[in-house]
Amino acid sequence: MNTTMTFKIDKDLKAQAQKTAQQMGVPLSTLINAYLREIAATGRVELSIVEEMTPQMIRIIESFKHEIATNQTVGPFNNVGEAVAYLDKH
Repeated sequence: MNTTMTFKIDKDLKAQAQKTAQQMGVPLSTLINAYLREIAATGRVELSIVEEMTPQMIRIIESFKHEIATNQTVGPFNNVGEAVAYLDKH
């Protein structure tokens, strides 16, 4: 049996949440129901915020991509001993 909940929410927040749900291919009510089920099942509330990549992290990733593209990587190693020997030399 279903029931209706009524609560106030910021208009922009609702629009953003609906857009996210739509991108996932589900109605916002489905996401809310899933979250409420999780709270009821676990007795816990978990919140997370996706962190934006910093300019430094973007530079590091681009550097790794460049190393891979130009074959400047090392390994693979057949065992730990080979990896340690490589590190000892460098």
